[in-house]
Formats: sequence, C-alpha cells, structure tokens
Amino acid sequence: MDTQMITAEKPLMAQARPRKPAPFLPMSRAEMNALGWDACDIVLVTGDAYVDHPSFGMAIIGRLLEAQGFRVGIIAQPDWHSAEPFKALGKPRVFFGVTGGNMDSMVNRYTADRRIRSDDAYTAGGEGGKRPDRCTIVYAQRCREAFKDTPIVLGGIEASLRRIAHYDYWSDKVRRSVLADAKADLLLYGNAERAVVEVAHRLAAGEAPRELDDIRGVALFRKVPDEYTELHADDLESADEGASRQRGPTVIRLPALEQVEQDKEAYARASRVLHRESNPGNARPLVQRHGDRDLWLNPPPIPLTTEEMDAVYDLPYARAPHPSYGDARIPAWEMIKFSVTIMRGCFGGCTFCSITEHEGRIIQNRSEGSILREIERIRDKTPGFTGVISDIGGPTANMYRMACKDPKVEAACRRPSCVFPEICPNLNTSHDDLIRLYRKVRETKGIKKVMVASGVRYDLAVESPEYIKELVTHHVGGYLKIAPEHTERGPLDKMMKPGIGAYNKFKRMFDEAAERAGKKYYLIPYFIAAHPGTTDEDMMNLALWLKKNRYRADQVQTFLPSPMATATAMYHTGVNPLRGVRHGGSDRVEAIKGLRQRRLHKAFLRYHDPDNWPLLREALIEMGRRDLIGSQPHQLVPAHQPPGTGKAAGTRRPMRPGGKTQRFTTKGLRVMK
Repeated sequence: MDTQMITAEKPLMAQARPRKPAPFLPMSRAEMNALGWDACDIVLVTGDAYVDHPSFGMAIIGRLLEAQGFRVGIIAQPDWHSAEPFKALGKPRVFFGVTGGNMDSMVNRYTADRRIRSDDAYTAGGEGGKRPDRCTIVYAQRCREAFKDTPIVLGGIEASLRRIAHYDYWSDKVRRSVLADAKADLLLYGNAERAVVEVAHRLAAGEAPRELDDIRGVALFRKVPDEYTELHADDLESADEGASRQRGPTVIRLPALEQVEQDKEAYARASRVLHRESNPGNARPLVQRHGDRDLWLNPPPIPLTTEEMDAVYDLPYARAPHPSYGDARIPAWEMIKFSVTIMRGCFGGCTFCSITEHEGRIIQNRSEGSILREIERIRDKTPGFTGVISDIGGPTANMYRMACKDPKVEAACRRPSCVFPEICPNLNTSHDDLIRLYRKVRETKGIKKVMVASGVRYDLAVESPEYIKELVTHHVGGYLKIAPEHTERGPLDKMMKPGIGAYNKFKRMFDEAAERAGKKYYLIPYFIAAHPGTTDEDMMNLALWLKKNRYRADQVQTFLPSPMATATAMYHTGVNPLRGVRHGGSDRVEAIKGLRQRRLHKAFLRYHDPDNWPLLREALIEMGRRDLIGSQPHQLVPAHQPPGTGKAAGTRRPMRPGGKTQRFTTKGLRVMK
C-alpha cells in the first residue's frame, strides 16, 4: 500500500485526558461560566438542534473531544444573517468545527421535485427554515467573519459528500469542492473520530492546518510532493484510469474541476475512480485540480475497532435535547430516543445510497456488553420509556459482525459491493452473533419488546432461516419494511440490487415463519421511481407486479440525486461509472430528467390513485398498451374517469400562440404538458 507518507494510526482513546464531563456541552456564556470556563478550546457549529445523544454527529464529536481533555461548546442552528451569533461563545482557542448536521442541508430542505420542505425533523418544533441552503458553506464563512485567524475544520455528511467537484441537483451544475467554497482550512470526510482527535491535538500543540496533510480522511489544498508519482486518471483517451500499481508513494490525479464541468465522461471517470479508491486497505491519495490549486484527499479512515466503537458509545451523553429547547418536540429525537445503533457501514453498495461514500463498506461493530449497557441506560434514564426498544440496527438491520473471511482479501478488494451481482463467496453471512444479541436484549430486565425497524437486507437474510424465524417470532410488530426498489433487471443492475427473485424467496420464508408463529404479519416493500436506467416499460411492469400482488403504495420515493452517489453520476452524465469510462468506450445510461416523465414514473407506482389515471391512460396509449386500460383484474386503469375523481384531468394546459395544446417528448413518449 502506497501510504508511506500517512501517519500510523493511534488507538482512538490513546491521548484521552479524563475530566468531569459537562451535563451538556455549553451553548451559552452562562453555561460556560457555570463550568468555570473563560473560553472554549473548540466550538462546534451545527445545522441541527443540539441533542446530546450518539445518534447525532455533533454530540459524538463533542463528547469525544471532551474526553480528550478539550473544552467544547456547541452553536446549534445559529442565525446566519450576521457573524454575531457565531461569537456567542467567544473565540475558540483551537478551531471551529462546522457541519450541516445529520443530513446534507439541500436534501434536508428540498424534495426530489426541488420543492422546499415545510418542516425539519432536526429542529425544535419540527419547524422548517432554521438552516440556510448549503449551510456548511454559510456557517464557515460566518465563522471566518467572526474570528478570521481561527482554523476552520469541516465535517459531517454534507462535507463528506461534497469533498470533490460534484454535481449539485438543486442548481443543476457541477460545483467545486465545498472546501473551496467554504474557504475552510481542512475537511474531514467519513466517520471522522480518528481524524478529529488527531487534528485537535496537533492544532492545540501549535501545528498549522497545512501541516496536517498526513492524516487519513483529511482533504486540503496542497501541492503534490516531489516524491510522489502521479497516475493520470484524467486521461480520458486511456482505458487505464490510473489503476496501475507502482512502487513508492503514488497519487491518482482525477479529472480537474474544469474538465468535469465541461465533459460528462470526465465527471463519470472521476466518480468511478473515487469509488474504486475507497477501501482503507488499498486506497491511494487522490488529487483534483481546482483552478490554480490542487485539492488533495488522503486515503479513507481506518475503521474503528469494537473496543473503539464501545468507547464512543459509552461516552457520558445526557441522552436528551439541550434544556434550552424546553418542551419543544424534536421529531428526529422522538424517533430514535428508544433505539440502539449496533453497527456502522454497509457493504451493499447501492448506487443511489450515500452510506458507502460516508461510512464505508467495512462493518464496524459494538460489543454485546456496550449494547446492553445502552439499553439499560434507556430503561433507567429516558423519560417515557415503556419497555419497548423501537429499533436495534444501523444502516442495515442484519449486517452485524459480517465481514470478509480473509482480512488479506478484504484489504486488497476493489469490488463496490460484497453482495452484487451475487454474494461474494469470501463474505461471512452468518447471523449467529445477531441472533444471540437479540436473545440477550430480550432477556434484559424491564424490556418487553425489541423491534427491528432498520431495513433488512433480504438477500442476506435468506441465507439464515433461523434469523428469519427469530425476526418474525420476536421482532416484528405487524409490518416489516423492506426495499426491493424495483422488479426489473435493467434498473436493478444500475442500482446494484438483487433481482426480485430474492425478495420473493424472502417473502415465502417470512410468511411461513409468521404462520408457524401464529402471527399475521405483512411486508411493506419500498420502490424507487425515475432511477437512472429505468424505462417507461420498466415502470409499467412494476405497476403490473404491484397490482398482481395487491400492493397499493401510499409513500412513493422518487429518485433524488444526492451529491457524489454513483447513481447521481449516471443521472448527470448519462454514463455508467460501474464500467470503464473513456471517450468512445463508455456504457450509456438513460436518465429520467423531465418533470413530466418523473411524474409519470411516480404515477405508475400509484396506479390506484384516480388523480394519476388521465396521465397513465395517455401514456399506455402512446406505448401501444391499450390492453391495460379497462376494468379487468389484469388491467391497470379504468377506461373512463369516475365522476368527481382525477384532479389532473381538470387542470389547464399551457397554450402556444394560436391556441394549440403544447406537447413535448420524453424518451419517445408524447405527453401533454
């Protein structure tokens, strides 16, 4: 591994300096005075309300830095219209840490149709509008205005997913790295516990931010050192993509900002290479030109060990919202306050999901003891607890303690998924540890029921009939959410999801286990409309499958191109980064961009809604499928609109000069605008 220039990893708590923890990390001068502080060492600025719980990123980072001996304050959802609220805790001695919160701020504020949301689950009272668009950038700039010589460190998922030049769905253009726009000193990507501890100690010791270029998971602007050999993935005429291995320190040059702005294949190449260089065991540094500067990304962080994960989750969280919110309800807190995270990461590699880019493919696990201690704390300290754990899981419900059978194989692997196109034979898919954990949790005094609300990876679950039996008998409450996402091979391949056959097998096993247990339980499948690579015929076939299986979707998910996801690269470029990318040799993908066609795909998912029938009738006629219009069981929509239904049928259509109805074409389907 060409990482001679990267520092060795210290145990996470090696430099810990235990001190009496604050009841809550202070959000005001009065709280600082009560703690006897004249200043904070570190001030963390977040787009979320401050909830002191390990499901909230700022709480984890704040309590971890507190355990390292630093005085840490929190500025949560400040008024960004001036720098004054960013001076509330005074000048931090070491650095400002800035994050958009638990979600990318644009995903938080806007729907897949680019409509602004009226609410925000991470805000007291669920009120929308408490954070600005692109709040990481705005907050960092205000921190700079407040105290211009204080180092600024970006972190969290918004920074992580925007660490290189990236397509931004809301402005429909390629934006430069958020580090450049924020004018910050450093960006920490991924789960940043290791990096933030190292950065904090070294900045406190007097090092300059530019000297911290040897820490994993750090991005900064720097020149390529003379001792590094550059591999040119920016040559779109070459099929090599910078993948060759060489002795000595090497860095891979991604296509530059200017290239990816102008050349969509260059953008797809950059996406492909970044995802290929995501395994901490073999990833090499990446560099991308931004104007006259080089943006440098060190290899990803080394995953936390079980002991380190335990240390993080055993920190002295208050496990409640900050008292300043009074009785105001914070929806995200209400949802997770009785749930327990048992692991991080996901090796599924779904192209529309951001977990891979942020948390990585390697599963990081907590010990049984740590999990049981947290459940006891919930039982003993969380007001309103009635004995029901609302969820026990993580990004997925059933990847706990799963890993590659051979660490050497894992360190060398470059596959984007361990389960696609089929489960890797090197993957240990045993559910035994998870089953044992479930049983111990159920045996805990005062625990009446333990629910599994995290998504179950059904292609793994079918490998363990015993797990399905355990799940159905003890951990389902009427319904279980599951995400096949589609029925057709075309979009599923672009998503890197298993075929519908795996879902059907799981459903049979689930139904049989429910019958044996004397339960009446149901699966609630989730599907995505308008994902890249989906045709109108694919959506029609999915609608027919839904009707045949008597599913009527109430909640419908339309594909939202989140920053840096592989499917987002497909959407923006029309190129498939899962295969080699070069001029004249790229695999093409059709993206669904027109608002009308996105609505059509969504309408197929809600074929039963009378409001959608006019659009679906017209679409089926244009597709040559009049046979699906009628009242027979195999038909999708009725031939005639019942009186008083179908609001879409009564809407006025824009008229061209001369009075003719305006029409346009999306992917061969002529529809009414």
